[in-house]
Amino acid sequence: MTRIRVLFAALAVALCVPAAGIGSGNGLPTTIGKGEGQLNLVAWEGYTQKQWVAPFTKATGCKVNKKYAGSSDEMVTLMRSGGGSQYDMVSASGDASLRLIYGKDVQPVNVNLIPDWKSFAPQLRSPAHNTIGGQHYGVSLQWGPNTLLYNTTKVKPAPTSWAAIYDAKYKGKVTVPDNPIQIADAALYLSKSKPSLGITDPYELNQKQFDAAVSLLKKQRPLIKKYWALASDEIDLFKNGDAVIGATWPYQTNTLVAAKVPVKDLIPKEGATGWADTWMLSAHAKHPNCAYLWLKWVSTPKVQAQQAIYFGETPANPKACPIMNKLSPGSAAQYHCGASAAYFNSIKFWKTPVADCGNGQKDCMDYTKWQQAWTQLKG
Repeated sequence: MTRIRVLFAALAVALCVPAAGIGSGNGLPTTIGKGEGQLNLVAWEGYTQKQWVAPFTKATGCKVNKKYAGSSDEMVTLMRSGGGSQYDMVSASGDASLRLIYGKDVQPVNVNLIPDWKSFAPQLRSPAHNTIGGQHYGVSLQWGPNTLLYNTTKVKPAPTSWAAIYDAKYKGKVTVPDNPIQIADAALYLSKSKPSLGITDPYELNQKQFDAAVSLLKKQRPLIKKYWALASDEIDLFKNGDAVIGATWPYQTNTLVAAKVPVKDLIPKEGATGWADTWMLSAHAKHPNCAYLWLKWVSTPKVQAQQAIYFGETPANPKACPIMNKLSPGSAAQYHCGASAAYFNSIKFWKTPVADCGNGQKDCMDYTKWQQAWTQLKG
């Protein structure tokens, strides 16, 4: 709940990453051996809670040692520390996963050794942020959309478009994440409001498209009350009346509703960006068997439900939905568990921008440019 999703520059060329530890002739394990006794994780705070870690250790003998990271940038740094062998796994978001793959910091995994993977929502079995050329570099875990949040008593009529957060009538009352990925949010809005720009993917922007998105954010800058880094920052802004509209996650909305703050959220007509996390295995993992046992464990419906409720997010495994409702009535609907294909298709999940535009051209702005533009915008 306190994660800060900070992005950084991605390397431009994807390379095949050799597997470490257990393996078969093609570099992937075909079975899971006996656990090595411990497992060293880099994780978002809230991803290694006692209620599902303790039973895992009891069942497998793998003692979990965790290191919480406060940003995606920190996760990448930690996974490269000690020659890349200090930590076995990382719960990488889509903004970090491609960096880890392209940097050869993580290895491919055999999803056939994870029985519950087949039950995952189709969109999260082989998403672009953790699967390259049909090769899986991890197993999806949880996800969430970036929605439009508004105070129902202050924002009328109810908004239907992202245009509302660029509207001068809310000057000084707008809040959005302190995150360069907001460039993608602006690009997504422009893809619908200015189709002549030809934006088809908000993470693949040529110079003209990129400049248009940055220009829109510059115009928005005087409207911003605060760029929020923590979920609690945004919650406080809405509670205090300092903000009446902004970009959010479902966790903030549900927390505010529970506190009886008059708010609602929605995915506007243009769609939304979103985040999805992946457990990834270090290319130099010292405890690969425990790592695979962990992948199996955290993919099961019960553990997925426990984590979703604790953290305030949506499980990759829809079989967790009824368990969520048993643990916390109504929680599955709150977090869109078992979302329809149409709902998924309205979300453009984070991926690290690279120069390769995916259409044979190499003129897209890579993440170095995104970070520079965001720093200049805020400065």
